[in-house]
Amino acid sequence: MNDKCDSERFVADVMRKVPPSGIRKYFDLASGIGGVISLGVGEPDFVTPWHIREACIHSLESGKTSYTSNFGLMELREEIAKLYSHEHGVQYDPISEILIMSGVSEALDVAIRAITNPGDEIIVPQPAYVAYIPSVMFAGGVPVPVVTHPDNNFKLTAEDLKRVITPRTKALIINYPNNPTGTIMDRKDLEAIAKVVSEHDIIVISDEVYECLTYNGKHTCFSSIEGMKDRTILLNGFSKAYAMTGFRLAYALAPSPVVDAMMRIHQYCMLCAPITAQIGAIEALRNGNEEMQRMKRDYDRRRHLIVSGLNRIGLKCYEPKGAFYAFPSVKGTGLTSEKFAERLLREQKVVTIPGDVFGPAGEGFLRCSYATSKDQIIEALNRMEMFMRSL
Repeated sequence: MNDKCDSERFVADVMRKVPPSGIRKYFDLASGIGGVISLGVGEPDFVTPWHIREACIHSLESGKTSYTSNFGLMELREEIAKLYSHEHGVQYDPISEILIMSGVSEALDVAIRAITNPGDEIIVPQPAYVAYIPSVMFAGGVPVPVVTHPDNNFKLTAEDLKRVITPRTKALIINYPNNPTGTIMDRKDLEAIAKVVSEHDIIVISDEVYECLTYNGKHTCFSSIEGMKDRTILLNGFSKAYAMTGFRLAYALAPSPVVDAMMRIHQYCMLCAPITAQIGAIEALRNGNEEMQRMKRDYDRRRHLIVSGLNRIGLKCYEPKGAFYAFPSVKGTGLTSEKFAERLLREQKVVTIPGDVFGPAGEGFLRCSYATSKDQIIEALNRMEMFMRSL
């Protein structure tokens, strides 16, 4: 009897087509190298504000360790509904149009699965966060990349969108402020997209997790645009706004039939988000604005520091208007994004993420996170300058 088994054949076909995260590759390369400075991580370097942690501690001491409703704590959903009514003028029913989830990553996965039939086309503007296309593939959909351009600060235009819409188009994924480019879209930009969406009868998944980090003007919530509330699945969370990455907490706002479909997936694969994190989120929404604004001001100072430094050393970089990423061009060096990032890591011990990780449209660029201290940014810029001189 032959006991050997080729277990590889049990792996689903779709998994053979999905590569590992290109971001993770650079953390793996950096592991074991001493003295590394990372501009790669997309995570606040702040600790969750004390009053939020204290609320969580008190809840545990009070014995609040149970499941919650699949939809999440009603108290939290009511706070989110108040926030969107007050800040964006959009009314959401906390009973049927808000779903609390375990991070925007889960919310994205569940949103796509809830609306996608096999063969449905989902449009993904690029450069794009690395999870979008794999999530579409996992759901049996067909990702349709649409290229955005640096001469337009990587904004999606109505013309770009129209060119890739077909009779099989089901949805569009947008992400503003954008990871990796830091680009934002103002209301006029988004209204042009909304017109195309309405004309072609598609739904939009709007990932707005970096909403709080909009440095110029006010963020435009996509569902606040006329006619878009019933065509939008809006995703947001607490990781970036309140430095709560490890709490893994987010929410989806959508029409009740979509929320119901999402809840059924969430119900079977996750059941509910952790109650402790939900209690912390209630405290964040009620009393966290001052700390959130303090962190935002610090990011803004770092933004100016890194952009001016990159331009000074010869890496052309437009000013990102949101999130905490700069996206400088390395085209003038003669190196690909990957070669530049690999050599910079090995020769100067600075981690950046090559732009092509976020799709072919990102080739020739680097993602540099400024969610790290001012001193670390200054030292990273000094090392990058030495690397540029060596070229």
